[in-house]
Amino acid sequence: MLAFEITDHDHCRRLESFLRTLMPNSPFGYARKLIKNGAALRNGALATPDTLLTRHDVISLKESGTTTGYISPLRPLLDILYEDSLILIANKPSGLPMHRAAECEDNLVETGQTYLVQRETACKLYPVNRLDRGTSGVVILAKSSSSATIYGRQVKETGLDKLYLALVWGTCNESRVVDEALDGKESETRYTSIAYGDNCSLLAVTPISGRMHQIRRHLSSIGHPVVGDKRYGGGEMPDLPGFALHSFRTRLERADAGPLTVCAPLPDDLLNLCERRGIEREQLLEAACRLI
Repeated sequence: MLAFEITDHDHCRRLESFLRTLMPNSPFGYARKLIKNGAALRNGALATPDTLLTRHDVISLKESGTTTGYISPLRPLLDILYEDSLILIANKPSGLPMHRAAECEDNLVETGQTYLVQRETACKLYPVNRLDRGTSGVVILAKSSSSATIYGRQVKETGLDKLYLALVWGTCNESRVVDEALDGKESETRYTSIAYGDNCSLLAVTPISGRMHQIRRHLSSIGHPVVGDKRYGGGEMPDLPGFALHSFRTRLERADAGPLTVCAPLPDDLLNLCERRGIEREQLLEAACRLI
C-alpha cells in the first residue's frame, strides 16, 4: 500500500478532492472508483468521496502501476474541492479576482477554464457565488448557463449555508448578531469568537443576508475590522495578498444528489499570520474541525 499523511494544506479537504489533487492527470472518475472499490482507505478504514480529512490522517492507496503513474508532486493549476457534471467548487486564493479587472490580469474564471482545457474537459464557467478579491475560500462555478440558473435559484431562494473565518483587530470574546442596515437594506451577520492572539481575535462568521462587503463592513462597524482590510479600517499587511477573511465551509443541496458540505483548507498566509499574532497553528486547526 502507498501511504500519505494529511498535512495542513489538506486539513478538512474531501477525500476525493485529496486524491484528485494527488493524481492531477488521472481520468475524471478515477479517484471515485478507487474509493468505491476499497482501494483508498482513511486510517485503514473504508470511507466515502465526501469524507472530510484532518491533519495526521493517513490515506492508503492500493499500489499499482497505473496509480503510481498518476501521482505527481505538482499540484494542479486549480484547487478543486468538488466537481460533478453541473458544478465545480474551487478554493480561491486571496488576492485573485473572480473576473478580469484589468488587461492581462489573472482571475479565477479564466484560470479555471484554462485548466479544464488542459484536462481536455473544456467548458465555460459561470460563478454561482462570488468572493471579494482579497477573500479566499469556497467558490461555486457552474459548468453551463442552465446549471448556473439551477444553483442561482437555490442561492436566491434559500441561500448558501456559508461560514467564514476572520482574523480581526482587538479582543472580541463574545458571540453576537450585527444587524446594522447596509445600503438601506436589512442585513444580519452572526459571529462567535474561537481564538485570541496579540490584540486580535479569530471569529467564525455567518452572513445571514448577502450584501456587498457585508462581513467586512459589519465587523468594522463594531470596532473589529478584518486584519489587512485597508478599505474598512483594517490597515495594510504587506505579506498578505488580500486580507484575513476566508470562506471556510459551504453547505448546499446538489441537484438529484442530496446535501454536500465542502471545506476549503486554510491558506498558509492566514495560518502564518495567526501564528505571528500568537494563535497557535494546532489551536486554529482544531477549532476549524469543530466548525464542520
